[in-house]
Amino acid sequence: MEKGTLHSCPELIDYINHIGFLPLLHMGIRGWSAEEITDEDCQYTRLPDGGWEWPLWEWKGAILQESGCAYGKFFNRKAAFISREWWPDFCNYRRSVFPSPEEGSIEEAILDVLKAEGSLITRELRAACGFTGTKMRSRFDAYLARLEMGGYIVTQDFIYPRDRHGHEYGWGWSLLTTPEALFGREACHPKRTPQESRKRMLIQLKKILPETSPKVYDFLLK
Repeated sequence: MEKGTLHSCPELIDYINHIGFLPLLHMGIRGWSAEEITDEDCQYTRLPDGGWEWPLWEWKGAILQESGCAYGKFFNRKAAFISREWWPDFCNYRRSVFPSPEEGSIEEAILDVLKAEGSLITRELRAACGFTGTKMRSRFDAYLARLEMGGYIVTQDFIYPRDRHGHEYGWGWSLLTTPEALFGREACHPKRTPQESRKRMLIQLKKILPETSPKVYDFLLK
């Protein structure tokens, strides 16, 4: 799709559902990101008063609520949308690449807390897991990224703080949950082998990124 083709959130939702896999921001493959295919009016803009506007960023929550797609750090630890149609295959294959966390591991503890609570914003989950000390944030984020890459954690929505006038502000906090809680267990366990799911995704990636090299396909799927 040509740069600047889409102009609204509903158009972007339709596009995500059409192609199945779409990074939020540019990640090295020309034209394959929401950032690149939306109009310049949807891009990040600094305001004279020091504030900013970024319609594309603000659409993220609406996209999740209205499309039912998955969102997380799915490709090279970069954020992307995956449609409901393609989530079962992605989850099925990635969990074979990133096996379930080992008993007693930090990753298992993170998942146990999230399953018990249902959903938590990132900083609440970090605190509940005891990552409250100096320089703990980056360590915790690395564990989260691996769990997202493996299809164990997704973003359910985005929560924004409000000022004294009741207006939302800031970049927002990811409200994290498990895909089983969000989509149901069946959506994470299709009746296909992981390799069958990989083959299906590879066919789709070749369809939407026809000029990409085999090495890049392998990189995106690993």
